[in-house]
Amino acid sequence: MGSQEDDRAILEEGLLQNESNALFTGDGSVDFHGNPVLKQNTGNWKACPFILGNEGCERLAYYGISTNLVTYLTNKLHQGNVSAARNVTTWQGTCYLTPLIGAILADAYWGRYWTIAAFSTIYFIGMCTLTLSASVPALKPAECVGFMCPPASAAQYMVFFLGLYLIALGTGGIKPCVSSFGADQFDDTDPAERVKKGSFFNWFYFSINIGALISSSFLVWIQDNAGWGLGFGIPAVFMGLAIVSFFSGTKLYRFQKPGGSPITRMCQVLVASFHKRNLRVPGDSNLLYEVQDKSSAIEGSRKLEHSDELRCLDKAAVISDAELKSGDYSNPWRLCTVTQVEEFKILIRMFPIWATGIVFAAVYAQMSTLFVEQGTMLDKTIGSFRIPPASLSTFDVVSVIFWVPVYDRFIVPIAKKFTGKERGFTEIQRMGIGLFISVLCMSAAAVVEIKRLELARELDLVHKPEAVPLSILWQIPQYFLLGAAEVFTFIGQLEFFYDQSPDAMRSLCSALSLLTTALGNYLSSFILTIVTYLTTRNGQSGWIPDNLNEGHLDFFFWLLAGLSFLNLLVYTVCAKRYRPKKASQV
Repeated sequence: MGSQEDDRAILEEGLLQNESNALFTGDGSVDFHGNPVLKQNTGNWKACPFILGNEGCERLAYYGISTNLVTYLTNKLHQGNVSAARNVTTWQGTCYLTPLIGAILADAYWGRYWTIAAFSTIYFIGMCTLTLSASVPALKPAECVGFMCPPASAAQYMVFFLGLYLIALGTGGIKPCVSSFGADQFDDTDPAERVKKGSFFNWFYFSINIGALISSSFLVWIQDNAGWGLGFGIPAVFMGLAIVSFFSGTKLYRFQKPGGSPITRMCQVLVASFHKRNLRVPGDSNLLYEVQDKSSAIEGSRKLEHSDELRCLDKAAVISDAELKSGDYSNPWRLCTVTQVEEFKILIRMFPIWATGIVFAAVYAQMSTLFVEQGTMLDKTIGSFRIPPASLSTFDVVSVIFWVPVYDRFIVPIAKKFTGKERGFTEIQRMGIGLFISVLCMSAAAVVEIKRLELARELDLVHKPEAVPLSILWQIPQYFLLGAAEVFTFIGQLEFFYDQSPDAMRSLCSALSLLTTALGNYLSSFILTIVTYLTTRNGQSGWIPDNLNEGHLDFFFWLLAGLSFLNLLVYTVCAKRYRPKKASQV
């Protein structure tokens, strides 16, 4: 009789638990007030329009500045081609470096929601400052008179770059958090929601490029024809709309609790493993230290399964005789859990994949620098209409907008039949395809430049800073290929660094993926500097002079194509060796 009652109690408990699992999320997410959230009322696609609207408006604001920035520096601040390109890539690099600050704050202290809110305010102030620098006559240099262009004063430079770098700081709290915050709206422990999350990243990137499309077409035209004050003011307004959109969805959001400083946890693993360097790691991983609760000791994180790689770090989870006798396992600088050790291992395993994204980012940086400068030396007229060179990036955006739904609705289902993967390709495969396309992109740019230089020689324009009669539309293939490469590589990176990162390090890992873009921009600046130094010795004009007709921009593009191919080979080796993480689903 007692046995039957016990069985009934166990059955009822199981039914209640299953019902609870169906009603509430299983990934530890909470509502705005810190309470467990009902799946039906929060998150999923119902919360995403506010996040996608925020991202679309913010990206419109960002690209409204960055797309045509090199033109503003050369035409309004009167900088040379190399200086302008270097300033743009350095600023863009900083925009992708500051996310490390926001990511650490989000993962350790504030959470993603409040980090986005705080840094959006800084971003908006920067946009307003930049608008003033282009609107107030005293804050901008005088116009050129003939070939005489007065340089900007120190005060004018200071106000302009203050606004520019406030924007860079503001992006630091938004970029690493928005995509992760959007993905947080899908329960990782629910197979149906997990598939939707993969689709979210595609549409997240789609919203980015809707904003970029408006910037590279409408806003570039406004800046070139109606004035830079208005051209910078409109993006500032949209940044305000981005903030409004974000706060509007607060009641529907799911929130992940910050898990403490990931930097501190990594340092604890290093210190503990060094302290126990003379201890032997047991052959049975079950003898390593781990808390007995279903959830891990790290707030907001699931447990991670032990891996056999990097066993030297496992020493941090070895229970010493002294700890065993005392029963005191509370000092994290002497004893770490398996999950904490595995967090560190995951970051180390991801590092080679991460590093190969740097060269791709250097290729991507050309779209807003040397592609634009190449376009200024091509025929920009179609009938009576003049095409601003920076607006050709519209075709990159159109390419992304074309490829995202094609990939999501057609390529994924077809690939799924062959690979058996729920998303068609793995993130690793997807990024590799993008790296291959980037080689084709730089090759296409080099071919266009070869043809342009041939025409310059034939028409005796080599020593004249004049555009050649070759339509700027010949640049479309390189922009279109770059857009296709983005869809595969950048979205693949978003998925990879979210899915493979530890639960309590997702903002940090998103920031690391963005850091490749920063380093790619810095790499582009570095290559520009080295190439300029080596090719301008002995009075030579160099590959990239102010008059591109005298240079060899094609050599620079071939150089990047070669680096991209070597990078693809390295990536292939790293990808074959990569082992994905294994997390508990409870």
